[in-house]
Amino acid sequence: MVDASDAAFSFLTAVVVSWAMVPLAERVARRVGAIDHPGPRSQHSVPTPRMSGLAILIGIEVAGWIWLPVNDQVVAILLGAVAIAIVGMLDDVFDLPALAKLIGQFVAAAIPVSAGVRPDVLTLPFLGGFELGWVAWPLTIVGIVAVVNIVNLMDGIDGLAAGVTAIAAAAMAVIAVSLERYEAGVLAAVTAGGALGFLRHGFPPATSFMGDTGSNLLGYMIAVASVQGALKTNAVVALAFPLVILAVPIMDTAFVVAKRIKYRQPIYQADRWHFHHRMANKGFSQRRTLAYLYGWTLVLALLALALRFVPYSDDRGNFEPGWTALMAVVILAALAVSVYLVYVLEIIKLRRDPPDRGELPGRQP
Repeated sequence: MVDASDAAFSFLTAVVVSWAMVPLAERVARRVGAIDHPGPRSQHSVPTPRMSGLAILIGIEVAGWIWLPVNDQVVAILLGAVAIAIVGMLDDVFDLPALAKLIGQFVAAAIPVSAGVRPDVLTLPFLGGFELGWVAWPLTIVGIVAVVNIVNLMDGIDGLAAGVTAIAAAAMAVIAVSLERYEAGVLAAVTAGGALGFLRHGFPPATSFMGDTGSNLLGYMIAVASVQGALKTNAVVALAFPLVILAVPIMDTAFVVAKRIKYRQPIYQADRWHFHHRMANKGFSQRRTLAYLYGWTLVLALLALALRFVPYSDDRGNFEPGWTALMAVVILAALAVSVYLVYVLEIIKLRRDPPDRGELPGRQP
């Protein structure tokens, strides 16, 4: 029987194994030619191994097989993790076409969904619950693939995607355990542990990159942990927490996709419109960029934790004044941080300025 202590021990196991396996992953990357050479969009100056997500995979798999119960859903999730990592490894070595990579992601996402990792009932406020039926299959698969690509798109500077995922997954683990969704808690915990173990090598100046191997895997794991946490629970409430926690990468992706659509560019085409690119264009160092984006993610994670644990309401429409005031302060603080960073990043401009080089269609520095 899985309990809260298993989530803690699985986290530590994933940290240690992932940390220890990065040098091995680097050797494999050099042998197969998975090396990231500096280019126009790069913020590194020397060729760097880019397949260290293999170390995260080993950490997650070892911790998962030790601390999770062996049942059909868990086995399917861990096999799907291997499949999504293989897609990433192939992309790191051969630079797969976008369509081939997307098909691989859909196949990997279908593995846990076929084993029952999908919410069959959706509960909407004022409308009640209703059965999703066959719609649950494509809806869940598309959701998993979407999160995979959200994390993948954020992986643009040393330590960004891994750090944001570690913060988000740790918060999700705490919330899942508090809801007695222990399997989901362990899945989120091993995700946080795997990402944190890699960060010892991936924090700037990075000695290795996790590549698509790691970003695909971390996105997949955080998605299936969210879905697993929603099973046999109010799906809207359970899925609302991940949406709050992952707001930064979701907004980053939405902003970039909107820009690409605006300039009629393919949504899979690389550019310099991501949050971290905008910070680099303003002269931010990599570490300062990480401090801002880690801090933003942490504030939103704390908001999600407050929504879960602060007893501001008795769920019958009655609010406790003191706790409600505290909740209002937390919400206002999260809103203030978000507005400040939107201002710093100039995501919404109040006056018409000439576009910078990163905003000119077809021109990337």
